[in-house]
Amino acid sequence: MHPLTHDQLLAAERGTLYKEAQTRIALVYPSPYNAAMSSLGYQQIYRTLHGMPGVAADRAMLGDDRTLETEAPLGSYPMLAFSVAYELEIAGVVEQLERAKVPVLVEERGRRHPIIVGGGPLTFSNPAPLAPFCDVIIVGEGEDVVVELVEIARDVGFDRERLWDALRGKAGYYLPSHGETVPPVAQARDSGLPARSVIMTPHTELSNMFMTEAARGCSRGCTYCVMRRSTNGGMRIVPRADIIAGVPADATKVGLVGAAVTDHPDIIGIVRDVVQSGRGVGISSLRADKLTDELVGLLAKGGYRTLTVAADGASERMRRVIERSTRASHLLRSAELAATHRLSTLKVYMMLGVPGEDDSDVDELIEISKEFAKIHRHTAYGLAPFVAKRNTPLDGAPFAGIKLVEQRLERLRKGLNAAKLGGKVEVRSTSARWAWVEYMIAQGERVAGLAIMDAYRNGGSFAAYKQAFEARGVVPTGPRARVMSGAEKTAAHKLRVLATAS
Repeated sequence: MHPLTHDQLLAAERGTLYKEAQTRIALVYPSPYNAAMSSLGYQQIYRTLHGMPGVAADRAMLGDDRTLETEAPLGSYPMLAFSVAYELEIAGVVEQLERAKVPVLVEERGRRHPIIVGGGPLTFSNPAPLAPFCDVIIVGEGEDVVVELVEIARDVGFDRERLWDALRGKAGYYLPSHGETVPPVAQARDSGLPARSVIMTPHTELSNMFMTEAARGCSRGCTYCVMRRSTNGGMRIVPRADIIAGVPADATKVGLVGAAVTDHPDIIGIVRDVVQSGRGVGISSLRADKLTDELVGLLAKGGYRTLTVAADGASERMRRVIERSTRASHLLRSAELAATHRLSTLKVYMMLGVPGEDDSDVDELIEISKEFAKIHRHTAYGLAPFVAKRNTPLDGAPFAGIKLVEQRLERLRKGLNAAKLGGKVEVRSTSARWAWVEYMIAQGERVAGLAIMDAYRNGGSFAAYKQAFEARGVVPTGPRARVMSGAEKTAAHKLRVLATAS
């Protein structure tokens, strides 16, 4: 199937912003269109830039060398602002810069080249691998900071050196070329919440869904999560009336977005308001310990066919280790509610390879699978290898190893088959190899970014990444790794590459 043209994509959109403006910024997403337009943060920055006097934003996604709104070449803009969600998207930044004919590395750019800005969810964790490519990185919530950045850039005529001078020491900006350390994450004003969709389109994973924040941040303390209660003051609640008032009349489906939406104190009332207005409803994260018969019943009326919850740890013991409040009883109750309200699938997200895990934890998962099968006709496990992220209590924790994760997956599948659960309990797993690549970047410094560039230019395969990490000497450098000497790091690097990537 051939991708749609820009004209076809624009024709299907509702809410696209068009504006004559003296200053136009290219807002770039280093993944395809369907992912970009499913990102509420990307849409929020699009709205914010258009709200500035004399400024407009034109969008471009992975594979584009021109923007959607104007078909102007990417390299003709004074500023390219990238929104990066996670580590594996950094290769898309390299690709888009090459498509724009902009030197990929900061030190190779001159006055005639655009200013390259990085931002997005990745910056809450570890923006260092973005550093070789970005003149400026906005760290954290970008709505207020990006306005200040564009205003200052206009004042200095989009001159890179003068912009650096003006930004030095200001909160929220990471200036890698000046040797500055990563600052604390920026926090947007509560008065600017909630973020809401600007554009609705059928060509996304969330086809024609209007997205709105129910809350920002989280009040919980899961040790693996960047958006835990210690990040930006924890959970910031959006009032029910503000959420509902912001839903446009032509929205047929409403997605409630946030790290812990079901922790909103008025979540049942919000969902009831949406469903009683005749709209479908979606929630970005369901907490099994917050589900009630009324809430799941409303979700079913709002079009839910799959009830998705997160366990994260494979066993009760591992959930305690990572300070996850979900218990086996909550998960079994979720299955009961899915069955009661005739939902087709119970989907349970969880991680394998968490520090301290062993085969007994997988065996416990097999045992609870038998209980799921008694209660509900179809359970699907969304399994992902654990990847330690910066700015979490598990920062620096080692990767379990590709072979070990694959062995655990095989143990799970064999156990389910032995219990004759085929067709009733399904295992859907992400790649252990690419999780290792993600880990090496997530725990890396700016040299990891250079390795990404090399790997992309050599085809972007797993083997290309492995070779690039070895050639560049990329070593995980979380807090537990920093106590090692240089020689120890080199030895550890060789060991990890050989042991975990073979």
